[in-house]
Amino acid sequence: MVKRKWLRDYLGIVLGTVITAVALNMFLIPNKVAAGGISGLATVLHHTFGLPVGMTMLAFDIPMFLLSVKILGTRFGMNTLLGAGILAASIDLSAPFVPVLTHDLLLNSLYGGILAGVGMGIVFKFKGTTAGTDLAAAIIHKVTKISIGQALLGVDFFVIATAGLVFGSAELSLYGLISLFVTTQIIDLVQEGSSNAKAFFIMSQSPEKVSEAIMTELGRGVTYLAGRGAYTHAEREVVFCVVSTREVSAVKDLVYRIDCQAFVIVTDAHEVLGEGFTTHR
Repeated sequence: MVKRKWLRDYLGIVLGTVITAVALNMFLIPNKVAAGGISGLATVLHHTFGLPVGMTMLAFDIPMFLLSVKILGTRFGMNTLLGAGILAASIDLSAPFVPVLTHDLLLNSLYGGILAGVGMGIVFKFKGTTAGTDLAAAIIHKVTKISIGQALLGVDFFVIATAGLVFGSAELSLYGLISLFVTTQIIDLVQEGSSNAKAFFIMSQSPEKVSEAIMTELGRGVTYLAGRGAYTHAEREVVFCVVSTREVSAVKDLVYRIDCQAFVIVTDAHEVLGEGFTTHR
């Protein structure tokens, strides 16, 4: 079982890196769209000095990996080197064979960002990483105490601004920002899944009746959360449950049928695992 999970993780990392390489070669690199990261810096060097993008990325990644191990410890394992190495090889080996579908910068930014986000999201989902600016951000955070998010944003902004200066086009930098934004959104979507469920927090004067109705009429489990009013200091039970999106109206109807004064919060629930939903594999 452990060996099968290990094999699944590595196959997932390989698949994700290959998809990312195709995204870079098909949309971003040929059109000088540097969407941040080491790949963006390598794109600038490729168009300036003719250096191969994959090997340039690896040349940055290896010393950064060694430095991160020294500063941050050994928590960055073989998955990091595997992801960085396969991505570098995939970019350079597939470049002559991957067609460039369009030279429209907006289309390249959007579709390149989507496909790269899918690839990187798969890599992260299978516990891998492609090294790059996430390591740089972690190192900056360790040394300067700047948050990782701010450090990552700073590094990516530097790469995108550099691309605009080198290529002499602020427009390319703007398209790079679009691609970076799309990529980050798709990465989150791949890792968390689409919002196929809703979580309810229900504050009612009749929590037992509400819970009973949800369990008997919808067949959904309910959990009581201990709550206390900040103004009244009154103790009360908060009803928590997760339902499918098609059951949202039914839950609201039965809650307000029982207690028209109930306070209800409905929020997205991503990748719900357990009885009545999907199981963890």
